[in-house]
Amino acid sequence: MTGPLAPTDALRLEIFRHALVGITDEMSVTLRKAAYSTNIKTRLDFSCSLFDSRARTIAQSFAQPIHLGTLATFVPAILATYDAPLEAGDAILCNQGHLGGLHLNDVCLVAPLVIDGETFGYAVSMAHHVDVGGGTPGSIGLHREQYQEGLIIPPVRVLHDGVIDRSVLAMLLENVRSPREAEGDLRAQLGSVSVGLRRFSELIAERGLPAVRRGIDDLLDYTHRRSVAAIAHLPRGTIEATDYLDDDGMTDEPVKISARITITDEKVTFDLTGCAAQRPSSINTTRGGTLSACAYALRCMIDPDLPINDGFYQVIDVITTPGSVVDSVRPAAIGGGADTVARLTEVALRAFASILPDLSAADSKGTMLNISFGGLNPRTGRYFVYYETQAGGYGGRLGLDGMDAIQPHTQNTENAPIEETESNYPVRFVRYELVPDSEGPGRWRGGLGLRRDYVFEGDVTFSVMAERVKFAPQGLLGGGPARSNHYIRDPQGKAIRFPSKFTVDVPAGEVMSIQTAGGGGYGEVALRDPAMVRADVASGRITSARAQAVYGVAVDSPPSAAERATPGSDLTTEIQS
Repeated sequence: MTGPLAPTDALRLEIFRHALVGITDEMSVTLRKAAYSTNIKTRLDFSCSLFDSRARTIAQSFAQPIHLGTLATFVPAILATYDAPLEAGDAILCNQGHLGGLHLNDVCLVAPLVIDGETFGYAVSMAHHVDVGGGTPGSIGLHREQYQEGLIIPPVRVLHDGVIDRSVLAMLLENVRSPREAEGDLRAQLGSVSVGLRRFSELIAERGLPAVRRGIDDLLDYTHRRSVAAIAHLPRGTIEATDYLDDDGMTDEPVKISARITITDEKVTFDLTGCAAQRPSSINTTRGGTLSACAYALRCMIDPDLPINDGFYQVIDVITTPGSVVDSVRPAAIGGGADTVARLTEVALRAFASILPDLSAADSKGTMLNISFGGLNPRTGRYFVYYETQAGGYGGRLGLDGMDAIQPHTQNTENAPIEETESNYPVRFVRYELVPDSEGPGRWRGGLGLRRDYVFEGDVTFSVMAERVKFAPQGLLGGGPARSNHYIRDPQGKAIRFPSKFTVDVPAGEVMSIQTAGGGGYGEVALRDPAMVRADVASGRITSARAQAVYGVAVDSPPSAAERATPGSDLTTEIQS
């Protein structure tokens, strides 16, 4: 299909587009409802997609932006690697991140839709399993090579004729610390793709095979044309930005992340050849993770209603150096690569801010901030593992202060409620609150970071794979930097500070405090309305001392009712149990 669509055709195509997306959304609901682990059923660390017979993305539930590029690259590579014929009732399992995924915890399940002996498409679910073995509970620790990170699953048939291969399942469960959750989450994925295949089949039965095949081609072509039209509104030329990861965890040397972005009539090219070489550390990411960062950053700058399918990916070119930190090759460790994706996302957004400041925000917390812990559960006598990522501040933007305690950009996972966590794991939260004075100052200040203090019922091994201790989130257009991340053991006693990547044994009864970064400020600090500063003091976001020292506003008496009603003063200041 070429040229603009007639109104009737456009309406039909829009209905068809949402029918496909509706299938992936139902897949996501199924996976969430059936999953066992908090990370999947509550934090939503998964994504579901449909692909056509040519392994092109045709629809995706927009759950995890970090899975945008990984699914688009991972699924074609899985199918190309698994060269045996697939039949109805089969499904392939794989977590081999260097094929195009992100890390070993992201377990991908691919099931074919077979009609009259011909494969018409695929239903896919990818979910972050809490543990896949390896050297640390949660499988995201500091390692030198991928073999230390956990069980590597090449494309293998886990389902045949609708029956689980017990040998494959046994191999998986014998290599993980939380077999009950692993089996439950895998079965939830199987249920998800089963729903996807059933609904896809019903759509074909309703519309007819030729019409659906033509509709897919039309949808991808339509998306590509809309993407090109959206790019036409961007200024032409080349922009660039650079930032650094704290270090690789093995040495103190910072890790350069640099993006040079060229915008032409029909393409946006991300040249990442200036990024550092891969390190003997878990910070490396894959080409799939890198594509996710670039795709997300571009989509933030153009039409927010663009469909997410292969037609959109066609306008993105990514140039990397194989063997670099953004395009690592085996046996590079990749467990913490999501933090490199997070930093690349913000570097790309910072580059776009140079030409589109009104659409841009200052830096957010800038790290996935993976934490995991595990040990013998004194309640049950069995081994347990817990994993989550932490929220932090969002950057200020034109006319708006940054949001407090969110999981921004490619992260997009949800909060793990303390009630659910304490009920299911031998841990108690003794503090759960926003961090005062953690914002980056500006005309529109950044959001606040979050503090969670954990105390354990039994001895645990505790790991953090994160960033933003040495390099704080930066402001934009004169805004100031935010407070950096702090990882503190025994905060009320010895107050032992840790770097951004570590594993430590923590005895029962001792506290680990995770205090996350705020967001950078936007615009000159001197231009902030004094009434907004006073409102921030009244709400507990900043102290009166900071109001005076940073914003030049003296707060000597309680604010008036009018001042308490200023924008932002009604926001929650704490999240406590």
